[in-house]
Amino acid sequence: MSGFSIDWLDLREAADRRARDDKLLKQARKWLTSSFALETEKTVVDFGAGTGSTLRAFAHASKTDQQALYWRLVDQDAELLAQARLRHGHSQRLQTYELDLAEISALPLADAHLITASALFDLVSDDFVDALVVALHSQQHRAGLYAALNYDGTTIWTPVHPLDEAVLDAFNRDQQRDKGFGVALGPEAGTYVERVFIRSGFKVITAKSPWVLDGADSKLLDALISGIGDAVAQDSILDATSLQDWIQFRKANIDTGTCIVGHTDLLALPDAD
Repeated sequence: MSGFSIDWLDLREAADRRARDDKLLKQARKWLTSSFALETEKTVVDFGAGTGSTLRAFAHASKTDQQALYWRLVDQDAELLAQARLRHGHSQRLQTYELDLAEISALPLADAHLITASALFDLVSDDFVDALVVALHSQQHRAGLYAALNYDGTTIWTPVHPLDEAVLDAFNRDQQRDKGFGVALGPEAGTYVERVFIRSGFKVITAKSPWVLDGADSKLLDALISGIGDAVAQDSILDATSLQDWIQFRKANIDTGTCIVGHTDLLALPDAD
């Protein structure tokens, strides 16, 4: 899986926090607490945990009973996991696992109650999702899945630039490159995960969770524009000179323009619930 820097993860976290659907997040927490009320230790396995953003989102959504959750943070990046331990090792019950997420059989799913992930499923392949469902079915009790901030392929900028649509098309093509799991689902992630989990007997609830960015998010916008430019630079359909014009235009309008990046949140619960 492609790596992400601590700086980038920190830069996007405020936008992620605003974008998450509050009702769905609280529903995930409520289900976890009520469905396993008799169990003193409720285990959450967070895929692609990074520095612990999903853990922080859960803590923000519910100020009480945080010690009832035991977190298994899984990532392939040792530096990010070390940062998670530094930030939360003394305040949360957690264990970190430096593992390749693509190896489903090696992931610490035993006795898990909820699987979580943030901004991850657009990077994975359909095979990964299929294998995850099989793995969850093999557990003594089937865990739920809370997958937030799945990119949906839409981006709307103001002011408008003539190249917006072409850049978006190129970016969406790049999103379906192999990111370490096989051909990535990219913008199809949310609909594919929903379809597979419904077919497997889960109750699935979804909600929109778009980034809504403006001049107050200037640092994030600057990094986002540069990142998009880098991602599409080798696209054969885009003219390099026109792309540079688009980048310069977008950066010139950071303080006064807006950007909406579409995402969806998803909660899949075992049929018994």
